[in-house]
Amino acid sequence: MTILEFQQAKRDKKRLAVVTAYDALFTRLVEQAGIQTILVGDSLGIVVQGKPNTLAVTMDEMLYHTKLVASSAQRALVIADMPFMSYQASTEEAVRNAGRFLQTGAAAVKLEGGAVMSDRIKAMTSIGIPVMGHLGMTPQSVHVLGGYKVQGKVKDRAALLLEDAKVLEAAGAFGLVLEAIPVSVAKDITDAISIPTIGIGAGPYCDGQVLVLHDLLGLFDAFTPKFVKTYAHLKTDALQALSRYKEEVEQGKFPSDSESYH
Repeated sequence: MTILEFQQAKRDKKRLAVVTAYDALFTRLVEQAGIQTILVGDSLGIVVQGKPNTLAVTMDEMLYHTKLVASSAQRALVIADMPFMSYQASTEEAVRNAGRFLQTGAAAVKLEGGAVMSDRIKAMTSIGIPVMGHLGMTPQSVHVLGGYKVQGKVKDRAALLLEDAKVLEAAGAFGLVLEAIPVSVAKDITDAISIPTIGIGAGPYCDGQVLVLHDLLGLFDAFTPKFVKTYAHLKTDALQALSRYKEEVEQGKFPSDSESYH
């Protein structure tokens, strides 16, 4: 999957399945499942590091996980999240940090924010760094937004999201994540721009969908947003396996003769 193929999918009316991954093992599993786009999300701050939000995730941490994913991916388009304060301070710093992700192996970066980020996107794309935008519920702005809340529910805010989407497209973004916005607003945005929209809590009319890996596999259950569909229950399976292992060790059943050398 290339950036051009990603964009062509919208013109071909082919839905795009995107999932997060943070290490080599799950990257291989994602590719074996036929998924062609991987987001190395700063969501790792919550599902991997156990933090309450994404704000403490650093550039070094994101670069490390991006390297793990990019070095394992054989076919998937790898997009790396730019963490909090890696692009907000200045355009120069944003471009420099984005370039580090491409040097690590990512094919593109993603950043949050509306028209105010258009100068960053223009600067990056002008030197060959593909950028995906992110509108709606932007987790790095969780404190300003007053928590993880649906955005664009009133007419003027919906209109602003639509205008932001057009500005980001004009700035050179190759795609947009739309998070936690009403179905009708997501549809209006998707219809109004020529680049793919990837929804997460934005209804069925986006050009594709993204979910956090640990959510869809049932590994993370500290909280489950309405937009998450759980496709497996790996936490339950893992707990059962670990309990059986503990029990067999304590009872002397493991290792048995078949797991021993002679």
